[in-house]
Amino acid sequence: MELQETVSVPVFPAVDKDGFLRDIYPQRRPAVLRGLSLGECVEKWTVEYLGERGGDKEVKVHVSTVPHMDFLHKNFAYKTLPFNEFVKRASEKKHSDFFLCEDESYYLRSLGEDVRKEPADMSKQFPGLAEDFLIPQFFEPDQFFSSVFRISSCGLQLWTHYDVMDNLLAQVTGRKRVVLYSPQDALHLYLSGDKSEVLDIDSPDLNHFPDFVKAKRHECVLEPGDLLFIPALWFHNTRALQFGVGVNVFWRHLPADSYDRKDPYGNKDPVPASRALQGLERALHALDQLPQEYRDFYGRRMIQRIQQRTYCCSLSISTQNSLPSSQCTKPA
Repeated sequence: MELQETVSVPVFPAVDKDGFLRDIYPQRRPAVLRGLSLGECVEKWTVEYLGERGGDKEVKVHVSTVPHMDFLHKNFAYKTLPFNEFVKRASEKKHSDFFLCEDESYYLRSLGEDVRKEPADMSKQFPGLAEDFLIPQFFEPDQFFSSVFRISSCGLQLWTHYDVMDNLLAQVTGRKRVVLYSPQDALHLYLSGDKSEVLDIDSPDLNHFPDFVKAKRHECVLEPGDLLFIPALWFHNTRALQFGVGVNVFWRHLPADSYDRKDPYGNKDPVPASRALQGLERALHALDQLPQEYRDFYGRRMIQRIQQRTYCCSLSISTQNSLPSSQCTKPA
């Protein structure tokens, strides 16, 4: 089987805010930040401590009979458990109490108090644990959007997707593998909304997804205490190598009116992008009124126009070679 090109995500030790904003953030590429203080959580957050401090607050969790959770086909069930019972089960390999099977996998993604309106904020949902965690101050306080508490069973792998905000993934306990793909490889990822249809990125079905091998794979393993900077629009796929706890901190880096105000998850496309996609659908509907050869011709003209207006100079060489040099322009 043809293999993807794989590169390691660079590791930066002991980076402060000035160094992050000067040397890392402008590059718009993933980076592992190592040696920073996340607070007492790295030492304190054992299974017993989590259960004690989190208490019996009920949480809604994903439960699956297989470790590969797939949001496109919903191969999991939503179940409700007291937090302390959930932590106990998620830390086990085999369960004496279970919903589906004795080796089922568990995943928690914390939600806001009003899941339809409020973003997750760890200080509100889990105040007893939030006081142990130091949010890295790499962005201005008024840019803060959410802090998402995540707990995964060992072996749990989540679907490949992108977010529209920059974020830092803090790996507090356990080890986690993260595979990322550039936004410029989007055409090779077989998208369905914000998710990739390629469910098994390690052994992909190349009969169905032949172009997937063209996407460059960026990979790292996060150790306890590591931070991973994930720029907006970078696709990412995570696999827990051990039972682990993490916190994602998202912040707004575009003007405030670029974001959908009714988006508590922070994963809806920016308002201008949504309008553009809606306009594209209307344009394609208009072309449906023409014969096939006309649709083909004007569709190609539309593609060329999009390339001229939007494609960046940092696209892959093969893509650049398909465009005249005058068309390789940065977006306005």
